[in-house]
Amino acid sequence: MKVLKKNLADEVTWQYEGVVLGREENAVTLEALFNRDDMPFMDIVLKRNDRFVETFYSDRWYNIFEIYDRDDNRFKGWYCNISKPAIIDDVSISYVDLALDLWVAADGRQTVLDEYELEELNLDEELKQKAYDGMKELQELFNTKNPPSLSEDFYRVN
Repeated sequence: MKVLKKNLADEVTWQYEGVVLGREENAVTLEALFNRDDMPFMDIVLKRNDRFVETFYSDRWYNIFEIYDRDDNRFKGWYCNISKPAIIDDVSISYVDLALDLWVAADGRQTVLDEYELEELNLDEELKQKAYDGMKELQELFNTKNPPSLSEDFYRVN
């Protein structure tokens, strides 16, 4: 399945392929391999071919990526994009990225990322509020240790 990340002008800014692991009425989970060069990020290194288990929702203002190391399958953490609800069809998933992100380390520590980028988008108040509401919902899910569609690794490391 093709994943299309878009900007507010509905232009594709990144695309890649993934394999569907599961579908629900308003969500799809797929597996994709990280397709960029190795790069330090927070307290980890994202490596080319790290395994990402990604859940996209057509009724939520975010998506969640579980990240596993390419070498030993060690769980690294969750990267969550605040976005408009995904458009999911039989061959693709597309979402409009709203810049704001949440990183949740394997030990549960949360870091809000790119708030300044959200402000630079000059969103109308309603759209900006939906972005912040999506962030709040995500933070609450991780605070209760009951995030949606996550693997057993969450419970093993906490």
